[in-house]
Amino acid sequence: MEPVHNATVYIVDDDSGVRDALAWLLRTRRLPSEVFASAEDFDAYLCSGFKVKTPSCVLLDVRMPGLSGLGLFDKLVACGLLPVLPVIFLTGHADVSTAVAAVKQGAFDFCEKPFSDNALVDRVEQALASSKAALDHSNASSSLKARLASLTEREKSVLQLVVHGLPNKLVADQLDISVRTVEVHRARVFDKMGVKSAVELANVLREVR
Repeated sequence: MEPVHNATVYIVDDDSGVRDALAWLLRTRRLPSEVFASAEDFDAYLCSGFKVKTPSCVLLDVRMPGLSGLGLFDKLVACGLLPVLPVIFLTGHADVSTAVAAVKQGAFDFCEKPFSDNALVDRVEQALASSKAALDHSNASSSLKARLASLTEREKSVLQLVVHGLPNKLVADQLDISVRTVEVHRARVFDKMGVKSAVELANVLREVR
């Protein structure tokens, strides 16, 4: 697997020994990390204006005093941070069924303690790759929305008919405008959307849904 650059792993665990060991393990794979001693600390960090701008994931202990890992996970879900911020639960044997349930609700995976260092880091790298893919998709969607918003109402009408395969003459008849006007609007639509054909335009709209 290709390494994911500019990534961050957030470690949330109330055991300082576990936090230090995980941070050291990730450094051996050149993966930067940030550590939090409680779910409340990470929740406060999220509430301070946090946004996922680069590939990231969370290593989250299930059982912690106060707000539990599951409670924090529910907050991440409610904030819409999945799947750009995948969560890998760290769990003891007694919590495996709970972790499995969380995976069904959208968590990326869980690793049972004591875990294999290599297996854990492999899953972290896969989670970061998943985060990157989700971010790329989100950025593409945002870019498309911005380009669509830049179209005039007439250009949007032309776009809708063009992507349905109508030739310029039929578009002109549908909108009660001249063929030459359709040609001008069509060219502007292609230019603003960054495409060169109706097929390419249709594919762009389909891919980011």
